[in-house]
Amino acid sequence: MTFVGFLWILGAFLLALGVLIIVHELGHYAAARSCNVKILRFSVGFGRPLWMRSYGRDATEWALSVFPLGGYVKMLDEREGEVPKHELGRAFNRQSVLKRSLIVVAGPLANLFFAVVLYWFLFINGVEEPRPILAAPVAGTLAAEAKVGAGETARSVSGIPVTTWTELRWEMLRHILDRETVQLETIDARGNIAVYRLELGRLDTEALETDPMQVLGLRLMRPDLPPVLGNVQVGSPAAAAGLLPNDRIIALDGQAIAAWHELARSIRAAGTRELTLDVQRGAMQLQVRVVPEIIEERGGKPVARIGIAVRDDPELRKNALVTVRYGVGVSLQRALAQTWETSVLSLRMMGRMLMGEISLKNVSGPVTIADYAGQSARMGSDHFFRFLALISISLGVLNLLPIPVLDGGHLMYYLVEVIKGGPLSERVMEIGQQIGLTLLALLMALAFYNDINRLVSG
Repeated sequence: MTFVGFLWILGAFLLALGVLIIVHELGHYAAARSCNVKILRFSVGFGRPLWMRSYGRDATEWALSVFPLGGYVKMLDEREGEVPKHELGRAFNRQSVLKRSLIVVAGPLANLFFAVVLYWFLFINGVEEPRPILAAPVAGTLAAEAKVGAGETARSVSGIPVTTWTELRWEMLRHILDRETVQLETIDARGNIAVYRLELGRLDTEALETDPMQVLGLRLMRPDLPPVLGNVQVGSPAAAAGLLPNDRIIALDGQAIAAWHELARSIRAAGTRELTLDVQRGAMQLQVRVVPEIIEERGGKPVARIGIAVRDDPELRKNALVTVRYGVGVSLQRALAQTWETSVLSLRMMGRMLMGEISLKNVSGPVTIADYAGQSARMGSDHFFRFLALISISLGVLNLLPIPVLDGGHLMYYLVEVIKGGPLSERVMEIGQQIGLTLLALLMALAFYNDINRLVSG
């Protein structure tokens, strides 16, 4: 990975993390202000403040702190220091259970609301996605056994219409979790409709540890684009070798190149071996030498690349892609449904992990999230917004879990307080905090282990 590439990933990660932390803490902040609770500090990050200013009638401190993996809203509270008599009514601990619950739950709800807003914007603005046109299935997979035909376009999964590859993948993932048998309906170029039966219950947990579509044997058909460069990344090996946009690669190490996928496959398989490219540039032919660099794909798999992108072909794009766009009302409905379904799916996967039905390898840490942030940012703003929405939902759902130190843990305390008619003892809450911190430490250790394992083993 180049230094520029590292900075790009780091920048995208910090931007995503900062936005999601601010959204979460603003939820707590807004709810506390509406309940007339005094805010002492709003911090993005933990630890020693790197920057801090005071604003407003309460002189609230707004801080940017040294450890960016989180944030907090510090409120006036008798448990954390002496409170002047005239401000006792504004202390958090003096509020009713209902108000305290509202303040606590507002953070996760803000993350879920933010996801709805992002999806709503995307559906209104329009998202360009691949049509679900299927390539020849991989031998030995369920799709191959069902004899799914190459070039057919998926229309529905067990009666649920799909218009994009993302929708097809989403429906398949939902049914894989239920280990159901699905009916995949397709249509070919001549208008012939076919229905294939896929017994997803025969799949093992590998389908959720890698790409479920790959395990099923369902592959996206990619058009044969000509090997013409549309973009050369600044600071890449291709740029250093002198390659330019609109250059056509006609041979690699003496082997003729007819399509972009042939060029991409050859480069990916080359490792760090020097490559000789025969290039057509206008009426001139020239030969350049380039040494690929190694980067980590999703999941940490190392691949070789030289930093080039294919030139856009409007006609092929029209046939291979579809723009998904809806009106304001329908977009809001779909945004709400998407957020709800993703939240439920997240909870179901967590439950399956606890039951041992899904591998703990699916737990990802900051390294993997940073990688996804960088990749989505490179793909464009709509992909980055989708990434933000997905992580915002995950953050909201995670914080609602009944684990002490998380928002859901505090809600659990308040529920017990309502049932028993009084707050829990300080000792019980201390024990709960210790248990919660231990669980979070174990979860973070597992996430970092999975990140490192992906990087090392690929």
